[in-house]
Amino acid sequence: MAHSATSMKSILRTLSSLKGPFPITNLADLPATPHSAFRLWLEDAIEQGEKEPHAMTLSTIDAYGHPDARVLILKNVDSRGWHFATKATSPKGSQIAVNSFVSLTFYWPQLGRQIRIRGRALELPASESADDFLERPDGSRISAVASKQSDVLLDGNTLENEIAKAKRLIEDTPGYVTPEWRVYAVDPVSVEFWQGAEDRKHQRIRYAKEIGDDEWTRAALYP
Repeated sequence: MAHSATSMKSILRTLSSLKGPFPITNLADLPATPHSAFRLWLEDAIEQGEKEPHAMTLSTIDAYGHPDARVLILKNVDSRGWHFATKATSPKGSQIAVNSFVSLTFYWPQLGRQIRIRGRALELPASESADDFLERPDGSRISAVASKQSDVLLDGNTLENEIAKAKRLIEDTPGYVTPEWRVYAVDPVSVEFWQGAEDRKHQRIRYAKEIGDDEWTRAALYP
């Protein structure tokens, strides 16, 4: 066991991190709101060829106070916050129903940048959830209908049967929307932008506001 632990440590020590060059960045020049700053950085990530720059980690807390996290896709950003979609019956949906405070994390290694968002996940109107579901590719809609997300799967045939049933439903009823589908917006109370540096003199700036307030304050943070 000790040999295995030492071996893993050695492997990890050989892996590099924060190997630039990274863009010259002055976080003090970011826009006045985190929404505008996020768009600026997202556009940079897209231009630099970051793979799946819209992928983010959603962290939640369950009914027992245990943290949970998973990667999903950003759907939109507007004045209400950062949007994502899921089934209300999924673990994340159930956890949000118990505790709506969540966090989102983006990491773009080519740029050495991370963005952390903390706030409350608010359920958006049913019409927006329906629109989001209908805009998804057929395969994604079929999967959403068929899957009992995170339930125990006893055999592969059961899943194949559910997929076949969902496929027939979607083909026969193009406007069908699974009733559990939800779109949430994370209304932020703090958003932190982190620019990594090879010399470890990282830059951090935090936007913060009180819940229900529209005014943002900004503060530079130690690395």
